[in-house]
Amino acid sequence: MIRKLTDDDRQTLLAFLGQAPALNLFLIGDVENFGFKQDFQEIWGEFDSADGRLKAVLLRYEHNYLPYADGPFDVNGFAELMLRDDRLEMLSGSSDLVAQFRELMSFRKEKKLFFAELTSLNEAGDRSPHVGASVRRAEIADVEPVCSLMDVIEEFDTNPDSMRSGMRRSLETGTGRTYLIERDGHVAAAASTAAENSLSAMVIGVATHPDYRGQGLATSVVRKLCADVVQKGRSLCLFYDNPKAGTIYKRIGFQDIGFWTMMYK
Repeated sequence: MIRKLTDDDRQTLLAFLGQAPALNLFLIGDVENFGFKQDFQEIWGEFDSADGRLKAVLLRYEHNYLPYADGPFDVNGFAELMLRDDRLEMLSGSSDLVAQFRELMSFRKEKKLFFAELTSLNEAGDRSPHVGASVRRAEIADVEPVCSLMDVIEEFDTNPDSMRSGMRRSLETGTGRTYLIERDGHVAAAASTAAENSLSAMVIGVATHPDYRGQGLATSVVRKLCADVVQKGRSLCLFYDNPKAGTIYKRIGFQDIGFWTMMYK
């Protein structure tokens, strides 16, 4: 049985997601931060017909969807829910889980990424103090300049309006943060978090403008961001597909823990 979840399901849902806290970082963060009464967010759960146990979850955030299950689940039922949204943009999740939707839904593009976690910063990693000193935390007025940087990065295949509204919301609500470095009056490098919750945060949007690559700017931004989050007792996760980028993240302290797939309509 699949039904929409409400605040009455909060404790059951969080206990279920807590079985895999790193993997469910987005889900846990969105439940803690936004709950069940937002226009931009809905959560459905599948319950075992025999014992009533919650066995699978599907989150809608804007027009992006994220499933989680700890075993076999109603793939067709979840697919039907997503296909009702004619503005569906992306399906993402653990690679093994998302693969089950391939034959039920058509997607124009798919990206498989390494999934890495950081619990403590590697203080012996590379540093560039002169660069790090110029890293600052973004304010609301920085949303457009940061998103303008993302617009020129080929790897970011995100709806521009959704990207801007999402970043603005995360800064306004404290569910995410963005750090940046400026050069020549423009944002040269940036990195953000999303789904910040009581235990963890996801690093997203790591980018350097093509004109400023090879200077260690992104590394400095990510290191500063991670240092501030870890100082609050939280772990961090991120995705990457570039082995060179993976080497940089591992010097900071990240370790691979699995794979993540994003499928775009």
